[in-house]
Amino acid sequence: MRAVRLHSDAGSDGLSLDDIEVPEHGAAEALVRVHAAAITRDELEWPVDRLPAVPSYELSGVVEAVGAGVTEPAVGTEVYALTAFDRDGVAAEHALVAADFLAPKPARLDHVESAAIPMPGLTAWQGLFDHGRLEAGQRVLIHGAAGGVGHLATQLARERGAHVVGTASAARIHDALAGGAHEAFDRASLSAGEIEPVDLVFDTVGGPALAGSAAFLRDGGRIVSVAEEPPADLAAQVDARYFVVEPGRREQLVELARLADEGKLRPAIDSVFPLSDARAAFERVGAPGKRGKVVLRVVESGSG
Repeated sequence: MRAVRLHSDAGSDGLSLDDIEVPEHGAAEALVRVHAAAITRDELEWPVDRLPAVPSYELSGVVEAVGAGVTEPAVGTEVYALTAFDRDGVAAEHALVAADFLAPKPARLDHVESAAIPMPGLTAWQGLFDHGRLEAGQRVLIHGAAGGVGHLATQLARERGAHVVGTASAARIHDALAGGAHEAFDRASLSAGEIEPVDLVFDTVGGPALAGSAAFLRDGGRIVSVAEEPPADLAAQVDARYFVVEPGRREQLVELARLADEGKLRPAIDSVFPLSDARAAFERVGAPGKRGKVVLRVVESGSG
């Protein structure tokens, strides 16, 4: 099979398209024919201690074989997933995935669109609901509401019944409103007096936006960041935490697929590249002006 592999710590310059053996699945694994694989900024820095390594941890595809202990998903099922970060990724024609990481992909979306959901979708879900404890009727301020995680967080928070206040760069305020924010402001100039206090700040950008977030909270409010650890002085004032998304949350992927099939969740796609052009795809991920996910299309077909 063809697989993109990272051979050095030189970033995208360390990538090549190699012919390698199709991996053998274990008892609790599934072999997936990958149709699309999404990529994330900085992920080429993650596996440099175990090269050569296959990048990309978000896939949509079809189950081709399963281990003896696997009852679902069945062979032939269209699935999507965020895979474990400590093993080879999915930028390849076939990938081994722990079977319990796989969920049926959204029926309403094609493979490219489905592959764009797992990382930002699970990050948004876990940040808002697991760590942020956001409930219907509460107010949430989302820093980076038009960004890769932020645009899905906006949709999820609104669907949960929260009032969504978004921040974005001045050029993307309209995008935040079009994506579902009830209110949107220029992140660089927003002051606490311009909005009512919020129950939760969900931060996807870090820096000054995170450092100044306590000013927007009501008493007992919370801050959750996926960008960086909150400064020590901020964490001493309020409930402020940082987390890394947890793969393998199948039940959350099922909910995300349900919302997508109901037309309530739609991922933004910046660009799509063939597997053979993975180097250009990773260069696009780091380029200014990117809006949405960069996705590798592995199978050229009408189904994605």
